[in-house]
Amino acid sequence: MSTLLQQRPVHVIGIGMHPYQFSSDTPYIQLGLRAVREALQDAGLAWPQVQSAFVGTAALGMAAGRVMLRHLGSTGLEVAQVENASASGSTAFRLACLQVASGERDVVLAVGVDKFGDGRRAVLKDGLAPLSPTANIPLVKFALLARRCMREQGLRPEDLAQVAVKNHGNAARNPYAQFRKPRTLAQVLASPRVAGDLTAMQCCPRGEGAAAVIVVSDDALRRLGLDRRRAVRVLSSVASSEELAGDSPALVELVRTSSAAALGQADVGASELDLVELHDAFSIEELLYSEAVGICAPGEGAAYLARGASRIGGECAVNASGGLIGMGHPLGPTGIGQVAEIARQLRGEAHGRQHPGARLGLAHMIGLGSVAIAHVLARP
Repeated sequence: MSTLLQQRPVHVIGIGMHPYQFSSDTPYIQLGLRAVREALQDAGLAWPQVQSAFVGTAALGMAAGRVMLRHLGSTGLEVAQVENASASGSTAFRLACLQVASGERDVVLAVGVDKFGDGRRAVLKDGLAPLSPTANIPLVKFALLARRCMREQGLRPEDLAQVAVKNHGNAARNPYAQFRKPRTLAQVLASPRVAGDLTAMQCCPRGEGAAAVIVVSDDALRRLGLDRRRAVRVLSSVASSEELAGDSPALVELVRTSSAAALGQADVGASELDLVELHDAFSIEELLYSEAVGICAPGEGAAYLARGASRIGGECAVNASGGLIGMGHPLGPTGIGQVAEIARQLRGEAHGRQHPGARLGLAHMIGLGSVAIAHVLARP
């Protein structure tokens, strides 16, 4: 069965970012508008040509999108605000793509913006007493998962830490990243332990920032005279949520099924991927999710990294941006930032960290709840 994205092609034509950073006094409007203006300039579009906007944010409060975008001019465009935890931006991008693919709009903006909020989650308001004080803390869950994998797969603390070494190294080459210093294995292991075997440098920072992507139809490319050579095709977009799993951890199974659905929809094999941007809020995630996506065999995530296969210039560059660990994780922008990084790489414009010959990329994001959003993108 063909999908909307196959029937009516959708292209990423403009990308923009505000560098991710630690909490500051900068208003979110300045963060967001920098990213939007950069995306407009990159696309060669004027603000009145944008017909619709989806705004991903997790911590700003009601009506943040309209309050921000009116500073560009009140054009009457449709504005919708999207909250889906860490997957807020990914969901905003998916909705933008589907709106173009449906034929309802031709030029749509997806923008993610956030500042550090109060961090209160709905799971803390469900009226049910938690099993323990740490039952709903992601850090604790992943520290326990890491310990399980160390016991069952023979992983060492060094195997986990190498994820952070790679991703801090990638982030050091990314002008939009929150952390801009390469780190050695000794430094990662010596950083303070946060939970279990996870040290501070193996955990993503929270901060602020913005990312924007403009998607258009084939008709808009022709009508507006846009540069098709820089138009990255969106081959697929899928969304799903956690199911009951057997022996496999539920989140790992969620990544496996959602990435398989996205690859199947795009008619692409995991071995064909050149780039993967995935949720590495904690180092153990990248090892497990690399296996779940299918770029390496089950139980081979650490070995895949150790032989350099997931580095820039390797078989498939995983988190060339620096990932959440190195680039940062401001929530609302994170998923759109993944798409922007893959688009930049597929265009051959990721100066200083370009993965050679990049043709296909997968952006995969997890959100509390738990949900998964996955997109496959192709070089023009």
